[in-house]
Formats: sequence, C-alpha cells, structure tokens
Amino acid sequence: MILETVEQTIQKFQMLKSGDRIIVAVSGGADSVALLYLLNKLSKKYRLYLHIAHLNHLLRKEESDQDSVFVQGLATRLKLPLTCKNVNVDDFAKKAKLSLEDAARRIRYDFLLSVAKENRAHKIALGHNRDDQAETVLMRFLRGSGIAGLRGIPAKRSLNDCLVIRPLIELSRAKILYFLSAKDIRFRTDSSNLKDLYFRNRIRNKLLPALEKNFNPNLREVLINLAQNMSEDFDFLEQAGKNKFKAVRASSNQATVAINLKKFAALHKALQKLVTRLAIRELKGHVYKIDYRHWKELEDLAAKRPKNSIVDLPGAVSATKSGKSLIFYKRNGKKGC
Repeated sequence: MILETVEQTIQKFQMLKSGDRIIVAVSGGADSVALLYLLNKLSKKYRLYLHIAHLNHLLRKEESDQDSVFVQGLATRLKLPLTCKNVNVDDFAKKAKLSLEDAARRIRYDFLLSVAKENRAHKIALGHNRDDQAETVLMRFLRGSGIAGLRGIPAKRSLNDCLVIRPLIELSRAKILYFLSAKDIRFRTDSSNLKDLYFRNRIRNKLLPALEKNFNPNLREVLINLAQNMSEDFDFLEQAGKNKFKAVRASSNQATVAINLKKFAALHKALQKLVTRLAIRELKGHVYKIDYRHWKELEDLAAKRPKNSIVDLPGAVSATKSGKSLIFYKRNGKKGC
C-alpha cells in the first residue's frame, strides 16, 4: 500500500522517467532510509541508477560517526554506490555568521549538487514527508511568510541543473515508521530531534501537539490543504509576474537587473512584489531570507525615497533608485546597468 502511494505521488508530480540517475540523500534516519528502500524497490521498473549521498555534519560527535557507519553498511547491503563527506557545520556557521540550521542547509545542498555533477545525475531525492509539510507551513506562518512561503515544501523543484524530488511528501511519518517496522528495516534516531534547541523541533514537539489538543485535532490536514491552496494560487500569480517582469525590465546582465520605475509604479502591488522577487532571483538564484520587511523597504524605495537611495538585501544583493530605474545589483558588482 505504501509503495503504491509513493508511486502515485511520483506519477502525479511527474518525478521520474525511465533511466533516471538519482542521488538519494540518506542521513540514516527513518525518512531517508524508507526513501532509499522504496526507490530501490522501484529501480527495476523505472530502470533507475541510484547513488547514495551521506553528509556527516560533525555536530553530534560519536553519534554522527555511527550514522555514517550505518549508511555505509546500508549501501553495502543494497549494493549501491555511496559518497560520504565530513563537514564541520559549526565552524562554517561561525565563519559565515549563519545559524546552524541555515549553515547545514547550505552545505547540504552544495554537497548534493556536487555529487550529482560527479555522477552525471540530474535528480536529487529527499525524504521530506507529510508531517514535515505541516510543520513547515506553521513555521513559515509564525515567521510572517506570504503566499510563496505558505506553499510549504514543493513536491519537486529545480535547483541549478538538477530537479529535487520528494517522493514521500504525501506519506505521514506514522506510515513511514509502520513500513519500516513491518519490513524489519533498521534506521538511526537523531537525538537532537528530541531536543527543543531548534525552531522546527519546538514546533514539532510542543506547538503542533498543543494546537491539535486544544484547538483542532485535524490541524495537520488543515495546514497541508493550506499549502496546496497557496501553491495553486502562487503558480497563477507567478506566471502573471513573469509576464510583467519581461514588460518592465529595462536591462540586465550578470551583475544587475534594471526595472523601469514608471511601468513598475503602474502595477498592482502583488505584481510589484513578484517582479522584485524575480529580479532578486535572477541575480542570486533564489529568494531565501527575503521577507515582508524587505518588500516594504523596496516599496518605499521605489515610491518615496530620493534618487541614489539604497536598500541592502540578504545574500549580497542591493537595490538603488536612479532617475528612471530601480536597479538591483550584486554588492560585489557595479551599480550601473
């Protein structure tokens, strides 16, 4: 039954095609181990080439090392190739002035992309599940996300030259654990998930259970439905935003994107917001860390601030106001267009 659900998800979101080369991110935890076994089960049908990627963050000392040994054993048993890497995330976070969560995320995706490139793979499979989706939507709501953030975790998304896929996104954590138990498949438990050191853990361990108990026992379903609704609405808006972006863009190169201020001012605020997102994404590849506060600063810059005013944004991107243009630029590049 679980395999059928996963296959339905794969078909629904067109995640796989015959002959795909896939990097499977495996931490050793329940979700990633289930993902690996399920994809391995489907590998003959889809003629898949699977390659395991395991990153040791060196955050839990012996426990992290034991996770690596476990994943190595898993690769041996399943006769699958494996790439392991050790990275001191704590050191990187301090040097880059990032939170541990942000540092780990950046390192993890860089690692997965490098393994994909080395193995000529164009897909990366991650083990996010239905419960992760509900937690993410609630977490982003609390951080003040708009429609884009409330879409939650996408079932698939482009990342550089790869497609990130999440075949377990419609499976609950309980069903994943049942599958592993029924098949007598061992997995590792990350002790840090049981502690409330991280924002997501506090939502998972405290807030969600309290809200379900005291307000709505079906809250996870509500949050997942919200994500689906927001995703559908944003897809429509984003396409409209892309059309307007083409119409208002004055010029662009690798270091700058210039937007015609007069045409920009004539747009609805929802489209103005999407145009700025697209300009930022064109320069840095994503809009991670861009929130409502930044949008309000950009709105104020375009409408009220004097010529040559500047707004600095996360990710080494800034915006300045010239006579006729709103210019987004990389801070290590030139301000002109």
